[in-house]
Amino acid sequence: MRKPGLVASDVDGTLLDPMERVSSRTARTVQRVVASGTPFVLVTGRPPRWVPTVVAGLGVAGVTVCANGAVLYDAAADRVLQSHVIESLELHDVVRELRHELPGCAFAVERTTDGAHDRPHEQFLAEADFRRVWPNSDIRVAGVDELTGKPAVKLLVLHEHMTSAEMAEAAGAVIGSQLQLTYSTSAGLIELSAAGVDKATGLAAVAADLGVEQADVIAFGDMPNDVPMLSWAGHGVAMRNAHPAALAAADEVTTSNSEDGVAELLTRWW
Repeated sequence: MRKPGLVASDVDGTLLDPMERVSSRTARTVQRVVASGTPFVLVTGRPPRWVPTVVAGLGVAGVTVCANGAVLYDAAADRVLQSHVIESLELHDVVRELRHELPGCAFAVERTTDGAHDRPHEQFLAEADFRRVWPNSDIRVAGVDELTGKPAVKLLVLHEHMTSAEMAEAAGAVIGSQLQLTYSTSAGLIELSAAGVDKATGLAAVAADLGVEQADVIAFGDMPNDVPMLSWAGHGVAMRNAHPAALAAADEVTTSNSEDGVAELLTRWW
């Protein structure tokens, strides 16, 4: 591949080390990329509120693709630029169908506000059983009527006795193409976005806005939610620690995230 015109990277399991830190080597390499005039775009399943710590570690900020492509967030200005939502009625119907198909599951929703820290109590709502299994401090416990009463950028489904792959297979048979289904962990959690929304569509929108051709994009990832992006990019790179689906979709495999695999490969040009 010739020198990329845009570098895109997943965050967890890819850019960050196993302790969820940005290594000094990775930060220096990304800073060289940006200093050369080449855009560096984070493409993550994370919501905007979980991006500022990554940006601070990198020392650079720009437009970030969040929520698996459903949200475009300007990390420099702390401003949500665009959101693709699952409508309320669709949320209600899918929750009802999955509750029947996956007995014992629990639900949560992600919503966007104007910025990462704007009205945080409105951003991450979950059922009590979801929070019991995943005790995240950002969660506000709410009933299913409140979860499905307004549009959301992401629906999360958790099951403490199933793997994510098992859940995805069962849920996919029920919802089909009604929503975009993926996962970024194997620990019994699947993520649903509006139909046709994934990391590839989010990254394509950013690349188009920057005037960068698809063939000139290099993308790094490690999990099934990265597969659309790795397939879309002119050159897709999987981490050595990646899920088999990401390895199969990639054009190349770099070293693991514990070995600064993103920085290792980018030193070809920077």
